[in-house]
Amino acid sequence: MTHDDIRPDLDEADETPGLATVHHLPAVRPALEGEVLTAGEWEAMSQRHRAAARREIYTADARLVIRKSKQVATHPHTRTVLRNVLYVLAGGVVVAHRVRDSRSTARYERVMRAAELSGDREALAEWETRAAAFRAARHARRMDLLTAPVRIARGLAVSAATAVGGLLFLGVVLAAAHRDPAEVVGPLDGAVHFVAAVVTIVTIVWGPLILAAPWAGLVGLWWTGRAAGQLTGPRWVRRLADDAGEGTRIVTADGIVQALANLHIPDLRKAIKAGWVPEFPITPIREGNGYRAVFSLPLGMHADMIADKRKLLARNLYRTELEVWPADAAKGDGRVGDVDLYVADPGALSGPTPDYPLLHEGTADVFTGVPVGIIPRGDSLVFPLVGANFVAGGRMGQGKSNLCRVVFLGAGLDPLAVLWVHVFAGNGDFDAYAPRLARYQRGATDEVAAAGLESLRDLYEEVGRREERLAELGAKKVTRKLAQDHPDLRPIISLYSECHELFGHSEYGEEAAELATKGIRRSRKTGIVYGFDTQSSRKNAIPPQIVELVGINACFSVKSWRTNDGFLGDGSFQAGIRATELRFNKDRGTCLVTGTTDEVFEILRTYFIKVDDDAGWDAATDVITRAVANMAPGTPVAALDAAPAEPDTRDLLDDLDEVLGTDVLPIAEVPPLLRKLAPSWRPYRKLSGAELVKLLAAEGIKVPSTRNRYPLDPITVRKEIGRRSTADLDE
Repeated sequence: MTHDDIRPDLDEADETPGLATVHHLPAVRPALEGEVLTAGEWEAMSQRHRAAARREIYTADARLVIRKSKQVATHPHTRTVLRNVLYVLAGGVVVAHRVRDSRSTARYERVMRAAELSGDREALAEWETRAAAFRAARHARRMDLLTAPVRIARGLAVSAATAVGGLLFLGVVLAAAHRDPAEVVGPLDGAVHFVAAVVTIVTIVWGPLILAAPWAGLVGLWWTGRAAGQLTGPRWVRRLADDAGEGTRIVTADGIVQALANLHIPDLRKAIKAGWVPEFPITPIREGNGYRAVFSLPLGMHADMIADKRKLLARNLYRTELEVWPADAAKGDGRVGDVDLYVADPGALSGPTPDYPLLHEGTADVFTGVPVGIIPRGDSLVFPLVGANFVAGGRMGQGKSNLCRVVFLGAGLDPLAVLWVHVFAGNGDFDAYAPRLARYQRGATDEVAAAGLESLRDLYEEVGRREERLAELGAKKVTRKLAQDHPDLRPIISLYSECHELFGHSEYGEEAAELATKGIRRSRKTGIVYGFDTQSSRKNAIPPQIVELVGINACFSVKSWRTNDGFLGDGSFQAGIRATELRFNKDRGTCLVTGTTDEVFEILRTYFIKVDDDAGWDAATDVITRAVANMAPGTPVAALDAAPAEPDTRDLLDDLDEVLGTDVLPIAEVPPLLRKLAPSWRPYRKLSGAELVKLLAAEGIKVPSTRNRYPLDPITVRKEIGRRSTADLDE
């Protein structure tokens, strides 16, 4: 009920006291029953009631006004208007600071205080020199202003005299040419009319310009304040920016400084309070779909202290945690004590990736790299395979196998590449690749593990053979030209997917780890590439030496810092390279990669090779068909280059006759010769000198233990072979 609704009742009560008044007092009616009141008492009671009713009405009106005012004040449109007004004020503050810095030594003083706090005497001396030069130049400008009126008047007089003289000279020339003295003042008269026309135009335009200038100034201040990235003032004012949902907030140096000041790090807050200002070797610059900046830290702090506060830093920069990546700049090419910060645009790491760039056409080059995905800067990232080797790790279902599929799809489009794939699981991720693979084994069986071990042996032997071959050719490493001219030097790209099944195998794991480690150490110049993917970084899943030796490390979502460092290298977590921040299943297909660019690390979103499990369709099929059609002559694949079947038996003496020359050799040097002759023959794989002595004794050949070297004479072996032949003839 409003004030106007009840006032007629009050007026009526004033005119008719008595029962009419009691009618408006239902709360007191029971108390009056059986009582007799005088007219004065009724009048006093009526006045009290009217006063109470008026108070209630005014209170209700005040509450209504407050409620409506609050609704208006908190309405999104009101916040928008107020926020944009504050942008104008913030722009005015920014412009005022810029004007002050341009006309005073305030900027130099700030930098000198920061250099003094950080102990950088060289920078302090440099900025003191700059400040002195600025003061000298400012003094010279002020002194010039004292004589400026005289110089300006003199210049105007000379200019006017020169202009009039020139016009009169032109008039004389025209008058002489046309024999008309009146044309002497013609150019001067034309100039006067031109000046009059200009004045007229300015007079017409001046009014609108004067009216538009303040609005243009306000727009400029608004833009400057909004671009500054932060609203100044009380906390409730700064909250307006939060309510705006400004996901496209521009990252500025001032914004980074304010974000740092609110990280709740005592040493940092103490330094800022003492006047320390961070130095920006790289001020925030636009890089692809985000901003990159490098800034210094005060003494007593290091980059991992900022990385530990990444969640709060992201909030202060109006980003999600996944969109802000501080790292130790010293891990790259930066200075010790600097932080390399990348801030992605909101949503830059979400949504689907573009189609694989080689899906419909094009070839690749494993020597320069194959495309694997995109990074926040919007660039396509390539893996330089030859000379690098790679490891991919992370939790199940986060994209490791797809990454390897993308890598091998690109490698398959290189006409020279030889591809080996071993999948120690029963999945068919690479079934569509089979026509392009020279070796392909899959399954969680001992036979597949044995085949993987055999490939590691073959690769190690091939590394040694290629080293000798390069020496013969006088080359330092396998290049694309050499691989094209010599088919036996074609690059071999090998993959051991779900390698924890191989390295954790009770029988083959130890030897596989040793062969892989030794092969990677020597393979860089031979054109042989090793690739591994696994779910665990424990020693029995992938040897730590392999993780340290490979050039490219990719880590998808993991749970702990130990696993993070197990895939990306020791100290990665402390340096801010943290795959633990990737969200399980939500950031599927996104990983952290090191070793691909000059940056400390890259956030990679891999291309996706689409599959339809229900229909049995794989987008890689058409690409592989095109890759097979483009293969260079001499590049082996399983269908075109079937290996000859291994013999069921071998004769030890015949093999010794082939590998031994004419010199006597210690028995310990003979088993390696046999393994090189028949690397896939199981009895030779772990054959030792002592075991060979026993085998020869069974053949009737006794090896003497001269000086504990057990020399084996080739003549003795060949005599035994001849005796056997003669015995066969006698029979």
